[in-house]
Amino acid sequence: MRIGRPGAAAGPSFATPLAMLLECHRRIEAQCDTLARLVPHVGALGSDAAAAEAAQAVIRYFELAAPNHHADEELDLFPALLEAMAGSDAVCLREMTATLAAEHQELERRWAGLHATLERIARGQAAVLSGAEVDGFASLYRSHIAREEAELLPMAERLIDAATLERIGAAMRRRRGASD
Repeated sequence: MRIGRPGAAAGPSFATPLAMLLECHRRIEAQCDTLARLVPHVGALGSDAAAAEAAQAVIRYFELAAPNHHADEELDLFPALLEAMAGSDAVCLREMTATLAAEHQELERRWAGLHATLERIARGQAAVLSGAEVDGFASLYRSHIAREEAELLPMAERLIDAATLERIGAAMRRRRGASD
């Protein structure tokens, strides 16, 4: 039984940073789905090879890609949006970006709670993966993503100019040590 999803096709490039952020959301959702499938699997079969493989993939994603995604938003996208709103009433935007940044911190806190259990599963050791913890983590991520996609990214698409988007894409590329 395969717990994870098959590999995804190549997605957007750093030349389209907003599309990359959306693609990252899809990958986060896929990892949350894998986590949800892992709960009953580990409960029934323990930390077998399939569970270990799935746990390793989830760990790899949330230890490497998710922090980069949060940095993309907090260090590049949020400031660019606030700058684009200069001269306007940006109070709502400041509140939204502060809330989203606080959610990033809460997601990272919840991830830390899941990480140790997933490490045991990845090593094939006995572990109990809490369905409530997984559900809470995945639910917060899904509501966070929904707000970003309903409010933040459409605003970014309207307000951020092409040169700034290019700079955001370049920062994302550097953060990952990628060539594109």
